Amino acid sequence: MAAARKLPLLLLALLAAAAVPALAASGGAMGGRVSSSRSKSPSSSSSYSRPHWDWEPHHSYHYSTFHIPVGTPPPPPPRGGSGEGKASAAAAGEGSWFRWEVLVFGIVLLGIAVCCCSYYFAPQPRARMSIVKLQVALLGYAKPFQRELNDIAENVDSSERRWYKHILTETICSLRRHRDCCVSSSVSVDFKYGGEAWEEHFDIISMEERCKFDVEALYNMEGVERKKAYHRKQNWSRNEYVVVTILVAADGALELPEITRPADLEAAARKLLSIPEGNIRGIHVLWTPQEENDVLTEEKLLADYPHLKPCHD
Repeated sequence: MAAARKLPLLLLALLAAAAVPALAASGGAMGGRVSSSRSKSPSSSSSYSRPHWDWEPHHSYHYSTFHIPVGTPPPPPPRGGSGEGKASAAAAGEGSWFRWEVLVFGIVLLGIAVCCCSYYFAPQPRARMSIVKLQVALLGYAKPFQRELNDIAENVDSSERRWYKHILTETICSLRRHRDCCVSSSVSVDFKYGGEAWEEHFDIISMEERCKFDVEALYNMEGVERKKAYHRKQNWSRNEYVVVTILVAADGALELPEITRPADLEAAARKLLSIPEGNIRGIHVLWTPQEENDVLTEEKLLADYPHLKPCHD
């Protein structure tokens, strides 16, 4: 009798466990970013350097001091004087002109020094940086999209800046090949000034998105590569999704349209593809689930990505 009473309870427990969807999914991450401590690429549009001056503002200069009487005109030469008196008067006049020439030259030189110092110590203009976050949700049957992202992550050198453009281009092209699977998306653009400001903001956004993963099963960022085994949790959800996050830091002010229909998503993709290679300072591509047999449920999608809006005509 006791065993018969426990059997319904066990069945209820099993059904309850089966009804609970998987609350997490595997994730993949690839990309990198430059640091303000590294030397900037000469092709960067925001690079700024001061011209080299042969004159250095810290050099010392010494000038002779002259006393110029004020308000007392020089005595007129004696009338009908000897030749020596006339010669002395002429010499005195030449000496006065020489002193004035030296004074004017000193004033001009001082003005040049002040102008050069003002330019040399003037603050450098701050470059504007754009931080773009594009997120797209695709239907779960877009499994080839997952495989393509995995292939990109396994074949790039994330430690080299020259690969940033390649990562962005291949990711966007793969997304466009599966645009029929796109169901919702969102885009945001933030503007920052200065190296530390945009780097910190970029890292915060990336970390917030990565924390949504149960485990980073595939990781290739900043030249560090690793893989982790992930066992898919059983789930009977009918609605499955794939979410990709494209985070880009680039020089200049980027303007992307609000995405409400597929044409807007296509315009945003073209805008990202048009960024010159030298202007890309950072690229992080994050996607979930990473494992092909893993599942991102609708409940998980709504909980972690509530800002995604439907994208359809």
